[in-house]
Amino acid sequence: MALFLLFILAALILAYLGGEAIAWSLLLTIGILLYSLIDPSLMGLLVLWAAYIAAITLLNLPDIRKQYLTTRIFDWVRKVLPGLSDTEKEAIAAGTVSWDGELFSGLPNWHHLLNLPKPELSESEKAFINGPVNDLCTRLNDWEITHERYDLPPEIWQFIKDNGFFGMIVPKKYGGLELSALAHSTAVMKIATRSITAAVTVMVPNSLGPAELLMHYGTQKQRDYYLPRLAKGQEIPCFALTGPQAGSDAGAIPDTGIVCKGEWEGKEVIGLRLNWNKRYITLAPVATILGLAFKVYDPDKLLSDVVDRGVTCALIPTNTPGVQTGARHLPLNTVFMNGPTWGKDVFVPLDYLIGGEDFIGKGWMMLMNCLAVGRAISLPALATGAGKLSSLTSGAYARIREQFGLPIGFFEGVKEALAPIGGLTYIMDSARCLTAGLLDQGEKPSVPSAILKYHNTEKMRKVVGHAMDIHAGRGVIKGPRNYIARVYQAIPISITVEGANILTRSLMIFGQGSIRSHPYLLSEMEAVQMEDREKGLQAFDHVFFKHIHRNVQLTGKSLMLGLTGSLIAEVPEHHPSTKRYFQHLTRFAAAFALLSDVTLMALGGDLKRREKTSARLGDCLSYLYLASTVIKRFHDDQCPREDVPLLDWSVKHCLYNIQQALHETLKNYPSPLLAIFMRTVIFPLGRHMEPADDLTEDAIAELLLRPSVARDRLVDGVYRSTQPDDPIGRVENAFLLKTAAESAEKTLKQALKDNRLDENLPLEELLQQARELKILTESESKKIAEAAAAVDDAIQVDHFHPEELPITQSD
Repeated sequence: MALFLLFILAALILAYLGGEAIAWSLLLTIGILLYSLIDPSLMGLLVLWAAYIAAITLLNLPDIRKQYLTTRIFDWVRKVLPGLSDTEKEAIAAGTVSWDGELFSGLPNWHHLLNLPKPELSESEKAFINGPVNDLCTRLNDWEITHERYDLPPEIWQFIKDNGFFGMIVPKKYGGLELSALAHSTAVMKIATRSITAAVTVMVPNSLGPAELLMHYGTQKQRDYYLPRLAKGQEIPCFALTGPQAGSDAGAIPDTGIVCKGEWEGKEVIGLRLNWNKRYITLAPVATILGLAFKVYDPDKLLSDVVDRGVTCALIPTNTPGVQTGARHLPLNTVFMNGPTWGKDVFVPLDYLIGGEDFIGKGWMMLMNCLAVGRAISLPALATGAGKLSSLTSGAYARIREQFGLPIGFFEGVKEALAPIGGLTYIMDSARCLTAGLLDQGEKPSVPSAILKYHNTEKMRKVVGHAMDIHAGRGVIKGPRNYIARVYQAIPISITVEGANILTRSLMIFGQGSIRSHPYLLSEMEAVQMEDREKGLQAFDHVFFKHIHRNVQLTGKSLMLGLTGSLIAEVPEHHPSTKRYFQHLTRFAAAFALLSDVTLMALGGDLKRREKTSARLGDCLSYLYLASTVIKRFHDDQCPREDVPLLDWSVKHCLYNIQQALHETLKNYPSPLLAIFMRTVIFPLGRHMEPADDLTEDAIAELLLRPSVARDRLVDGVYRSTQPDDPIGRVENAFLLKTAAESAEKTLKQALKDNRLDENLPLEELLQQARELKILTESESKKIAEAAAAVDDAIQVDHFHPEELPITQSD
């Protein structure tokens, strides 16, 4: 028995270390010799030797293995492999694989993560953020925009155009700003802390829109004409993809372009007769050029012998006869320009196709590649801005608002709400910065962009919800003083657009990642689909057995790390605060990769219909990625001691959610026997990850309740003002005055407690009495009085007389 257990232990260690075929052959040889000594019976030995010969042959003789085993697996996979639509193929092929590939391998190289360049703004980009961006924020009056005008004022539109906000991504040679992805993200984030309307107006032309498509796919003539005009704001672009019949399933768009002959500028030319009906198109009501996605058909075969040419993109001036724009939707009264566009039998020349005739049918590829970039920037930045605004103002308000003689932020219930505001904001900002950094290195991280879109907007929902709870009536009553209500109102917009969150979580993150980010699966799929069967078989055999070898290693790693509490995992030891987190993440990365492969094997094509399973595995991958970004950010910031509570809360939050997602996947597994096996491997000693404790929550709350370098780092990039007539400045000014007067207030309260002062006196008289009794100095008395006046003003809410309320607009 002892020898058997020793053999099992040796096998586990070999699996953990990723032993090669020769090592396994040697172990099997030793094992069978030992068994021969224990049980020399002929029948037992014959069976064992037969199994041994088969195993050694498969391990070391690839030609025989291919003939007798791989061929059968290859043919079976070809038969059961689900077919992929063209839309799915293009979505999978879109973008690049970056850190998500390391995580999907189950064997992430943490040194690679830490060695990635720190995302940083250039000096010119800092000047733009601190100059025009800050200037724009100062000019914005969100109450005027959303309640009175239902639009940005004309002077704001002109400021945006004049300062290049519509050309942030356009190269400098075309007159644009050519900002990095990080700078683009930072600009959107800061504007969003002031006005969601302005942020959306600025971000759309720089996200999925004509500029991005022209830069990558436009003809030189198109780029030379349009990019300078876009950069200067001479053209306002929009892009129309979504319609009444095609939302999430954008590949099913019914809008058509029929190749035909028509008259253009007095000549008969080959062009397209377009029919479309689109809705939810941001900037459509004011756009001068319309980006349009539709399906091209060539029934008369004027361009080729193929009739159905596929999804195609065009760029059409909105003054083209038949183009209909100008109507408006009202997206929850955030009032950014959004509306429908339609056209019937609109004839345009082939020159209007983005990229020209050569790019007919390549529209979906173009859109998927651009979405892989834009989805990682715009909404994640907007959501992070909401988190930073909530962190800044909720901590300030909780410090200045007193009940029962204490700031409400000192109560445990409020601290419990403050902690996730700070922690989730730290996660959102960490993910935003790392992913923008990957973009600036030339990556197009399609899976991380889906992770950011879903998780940052969902965390925005939670953070702003907590902020509203803390502000209570101060956040509910709308008016010029309210800086949080419109953000709260805008949450469903962020959740819905650029891929609804239910879809993104259920289908995109793991559904796309399981193929795109997997180290072997896409290669295996390509091998079995090769027309040359022999070449496909050869390629499949090579990749498939590397895949098997990796899964053996992952099984050993998951079990060994589970049994040892991850203590044996070799990880970077750059800082003691992160070592254990690296170890736990190493364990869970192996567990996730193994469970993913077993699930793909068990479900095959049925995984498409098992959306809950796909979503939970997507959660595992997402939280592995988010935890990675947090640790990377902590190290990039030189591991500041003051940020350790944010690190602890954030990583523990991610680890707990990874554990729960793995547990939920196994609890609802389609195969009970596989579930038992996988639970034994992944959780051999049960589940032990817990959320952050009360002490960590209290530490984050304290961080938000007092001025500090850690608070400044967390909210860096938010629009900050201390002007007492500004919505944000009013509460921040009161916060700074209140904390500056804290020591003097303690002295005053102690004197009241000691009955040295008359507590029934009004504040002004009470302070005078304290000065006369030498309890307070003149300076201390002044601090208390100024703080009290500022607080009294900051906690007020707006009220309106009936004649001041709009009677024709619903708000």
